[in-house]
Amino acid sequence: MQAETSSPCPATPGVLEVIVGPMFSGKSEELIRRLKRARIAKQRVGCFKPDIDLRYHRTAIASHSEQTHEASVVTPNSDRLREELFATGLVDRIEVIGLDEVQFFDEGILPLTMELIHLGKRVILAGLDTTFANEPFGPVPNLMALADKVTKLNAVCMVCGQPAIHTQRLGHSQELVVVGAVGMYEARCRAHFQPYVEETAEQMDLPVVTAV
Repeated sequence: MQAETSSPCPATPGVLEVIVGPMFSGKSEELIRRLKRARIAKQRVGCFKPDIDLRYHRTAIASHSEQTHEASVVTPNSDRLREELFATGLVDRIEVIGLDEVQFFDEGILPLTMELIHLGKRVILAGLDTTFANEPFGPVPNLMALADKVTKLNAVCMVCGQPAIHTQRLGHSQELVVVGAVGMYEARCRAHFQPYVEETAEQMDLPVVTAV
C-alpha cells in the first residue's frame, strides 16, 4: 500500500485581540500596554486612531490616565485604512497592528481585519461594545465573535463604586456620537444606568462636540 503523503503546513495565521468595555474602563491604556510590550519584544508596530476623537492628543492614542502611544490618524472608513496599510506598503513592514476606538469604523473593518489575520498579523482592536443607549456598537460585537481573545474591562460606577459595564451619557442628546469625557459621560453599574437622563451639557456649561 502506498504511504500517504502529508500536505505542507499552511503559513502561521495571525491573531485577533479585542479589548472592550465602557468609557473609563482602561481600554486605551490596555491597548497601549500591549503595543509597548510588542515593541520591547522587537516587533514592528503600526498604530491607528480615528480622526473623530482628538480630545487628548492629535497624533497619539491617549488614555484618560494620560498614557500615550504614537499613532497615525485616519478617517474611520475601512477603505481609507486599507489604503493607508496596503497602498503605502506599510502592511509589509509591520507585524502588530493596533486600532483604537474601533466602534467608529464601518462594517468593512471586519473583512479587512480577517485579511490582516490571514497575512499573519497580530491585530489588537479597542473600543466600546455598547452605545450610551445600551445597544451593540457598530462592528464591535461581530469582531468580538471572530476574535481569538476578548478582554472585557469594567470601570467603577460613579454612583455606588461597584463594577460598571455601562457608559452613562449626562444629557438628553440622542445623537449616536457625541465626543466627550469627564463631565459628559460616567461609568455606571446595571442598577444605576439610565439612558437619556441627567443634566444636559449646556446646563452644566460644558462644550459639546458632535462627530458625524
